Amino acid sequence: MSSDDIRWMREALSLAREAALAGEVPVGAVVVSNGRRPNEVIARVANRMVRDKDATAHAELLAVRQAIRVLGYGRLEQCTVYVTLEPCAMCAGAMVLARVGRVVLGAWDDKAGMAGSVGDLLRHPRLNHRPEVVAGVLADECGDVLSRFFAERRLVTPT
Repeated sequence: MSSDDIRWMREALSLAREAALAGEVPVGAVVVSNGRRPNEVIARVANRMVRDKDATAHAELLAVRQAIRVLGYGRLEQCTVYVTLEPCAMCAGAMVLARVGRVVLGAWDDKAGMAGSVGDLLRHPRLNHRPEVVAGVLADECGDVLSRFFAERRLVTPT
């Protein structure tokens, strides 16, 4: 874990907090270039499942799509994806297919995580691409944002 990892995870956390204020599950993702444009943010997105009425509008999937559009090609080998929550199977699969070079995650997801919790799609030995994975960056802070969001949702009871 580097100081850049902490810096960019804080950026993803800021997006997650914005998502919570909008009623979205608070997950944020930032894609940063490590190649010709070092330390340049290529994409920054929060969950938009409620806003878009789309179960696939996860922050990291949207960020990967945005990065591909910005760079003009479908390979993100020279990029790092920073995400506040361990990716699910859909998002991990998209990162493998886009050949993301590095994935940095915050909190673990014991219910759906595919970077080591439930399974490990990102580093599955039979796949042709396996990004470097750095886990647990600002994990407590990332987990707290999610815990507070769901605790507040449970306090709201319909009348």
